[in-house]
Amino acid sequence: EVGQGVKTALPMILAEELDADWNDVEVVQSEINAELYGPQFAGGSTSIPLNWDPLRKAGATARAMLVSAAAKTWGVPESELTTENSHVMHRASKRSLSYGELAATAATLPVPSADSVQLKPRSSYRLLGKRITGVDNQKIVTGQPLFGIDQKVPGMVYASFTKAPAIGGRVKSANLDHIKTLPGVKDAFVVDAISDGVAFNPAGAAVMSGVAIIANTTWAAFQAKKQLQIDWDDSKASADSWTGAVAEAKELAKKPADAQVLGKGGDFDKAVAGAGKTVEGMYTVHYVSHADLEPQNCTAWHKGNMVEIWAPTQTPQSAVDAVAALTGLPKDKVLLHQLRGGGGFGRRLANDSVCEVVAISKQAGGVPVKVQWMREDDMAFDYYRPGGFHSFKAAVDKSGKLTGWQQHFITFSRDGKQPATAANLSPGEFPASVVADNRMLQSLIASQIPTGPWRAPGSNTIAFAVQSFLHECSVAAGRDHREFLLEVMGEPRNVVPGNARSLHTGRAADVIKLVTEKAGWGKEMPKGRALGLAFHYSHAGHFAEVADVSVDANRKITVHKIYMAADIGPIVNLSGAENQCQGAITDGLSTAMGLKITFEKGRVEQSNFDKYPIVRIDKAPVVEVHFIQSDYSPTGCGEPALPPAAPAIANAIYTAMGHRLRTLPFRDEGFSI
Repeated sequence: EVGQGVKTALPMILAEELDADWNDVEVVQSEINAELYGPQFAGGSTSIPLNWDPLRKAGATARAMLVSAAAKTWGVPESELTTENSHVMHRASKRSLSYGELAATAATLPVPSADSVQLKPRSSYRLLGKRITGVDNQKIVTGQPLFGIDQKVPGMVYASFTKAPAIGGRVKSANLDHIKTLPGVKDAFVVDAISDGVAFNPAGAAVMSGVAIIANTTWAAFQAKKQLQIDWDDSKASADSWTGAVAEAKELAKKPADAQVLGKGGDFDKAVAGAGKTVEGMYTVHYVSHADLEPQNCTAWHKGNMVEIWAPTQTPQSAVDAVAALTGLPKDKVLLHQLRGGGGFGRRLANDSVCEVVAISKQAGGVPVKVQWMREDDMAFDYYRPGGFHSFKAAVDKSGKLTGWQQHFITFSRDGKQPATAANLSPGEFPASVVADNRMLQSLIASQIPTGPWRAPGSNTIAFAVQSFLHECSVAAGRDHREFLLEVMGEPRNVVPGNARSLHTGRAADVIKLVTEKAGWGKEMPKGRALGLAFHYSHAGHFAEVADVSVDANRKITVHKIYMAADIGPIVNLSGAENQCQGAITDGLSTAMGLKITFEKGRVEQSNFDKYPIVRIDKAPVVEVHFIQSDYSPTGCGEPALPPAAPAIANAIYTAMGHRLRTLPFRDEGFSI
């Protein structure tokens, strides 16, 4: 649980099929055990789709066994029994027994096959689809110790860990003797680099070189950290330059013929030759940090023959694998206690903080240690959302129809052969998947900046570029953007035949129609105020958004409201789903307006929120959420609600004032909120 609500939603699925009274339900975090529980992780908006059927069948199986136990107890046919609110009832005799009263007998009965139990029809749901408050909400608002940052262990010491400003640098020497004399400091030492800490690998046994300070409080460790003087060896460190990357990208964009062909269909050049108009544009997106509210932290105790860990990780089983490899211990000697994470967004898929604290605990003599990162550490040593560049060319025929599409993606690579983690583009990315004459190209820029999944990986930047450029095309064609998008979708179909998790153009059209209806698309707007529309498909979710935006003469914008329509199948917890979508859209606005990470000589230039201005609460828009509760299997919504936000706002800005935004964040083009 990292705020996405699965600690409430997943038990709701089971409780619905079990016919349990929600007031009887207690939710407890399980131990981390792949043999007992299968994969345990949070990522990719997959928790609901992966667990929907297994949990329904588990609940229905338990309910069937309780019914059998009641039938045996009363000597009546099972067909005469019903279940409701944690009870089995025999209405003919007006008898009932609680599940608690039947549990012992039920446990002696054979477990029926999961495929033999009868699942409820949606019309019989009593719990699913309702607004249910989070099971931890009261503990959160009353400050109970749920998170990694709250963890305390008897005898625990506290540590800071300082790494090289140039990513990948190594310690040559440090003023350790001085640090050891400071108040509250118990020890200070160099931790040598282990393996490749730059590569994103949740199960990787890697630690970057740095200096650990052991103290009796977090404050003492942080104060001592300020007095560290370290001589760094940067010979193998990153020397990346964002300004250099921009210049290189501009040159590569001039040479599409030299780019790698990711995929193509039909004859794009013929489409251009026969076009009524051609449209071209280049879009730039910056790197960004995850900026979890709770900076990275972990507590560990290396006991020699075993390691005990308390971690707010998104990938606990991978953390166990990493620590086993790091220490040489068997996996059954690595005990990990899963804690709630104060934000994840993909950052806690990596287990670098886990490996760090285990190495530090061992080197400190086998004592329990909590390593707490400062905000500056969190921002300087992230697995960033990768930046990139999109150079487009499109053909529009004389009737205003999109007939040709070329997308030249200029991205980053560590090895010069493949894109860096989360820096890739699918050859079937919309709208290439629906435009017959298309060409998808890729060029690589060398980089050693660490990258990784960031809320809706890939889609979080691709949607801005694609949906903004599609709006350029509809403007060039003189078309209403809603009608233009619907025409691009074409006939209702899965774009990958037989793949139910591929884009379905009919479902896409439905959310576009719904959101524009709710927003009053086409209504007259005051001068300087307009509606902007965008659609994006990711994580098996179809999402369309309309932004109501005004802009003044100084390019200061007000986002009055954002309307959202989604088709993710039946909703499990309406409160949780609305929360996820509202949060994702606010996150999308915040990131679009002001967030970027730049670097020169391999050093990140932003260190805290003064230079990384997350949108404050008074700027957060009203978000109106609508779901099409279709009969498709449910999918997640923590990620796919984010991508359409930026292009919807950008398209509204263009309509309001005629300025085409081609850069994320918008503040790089002089806009503020």
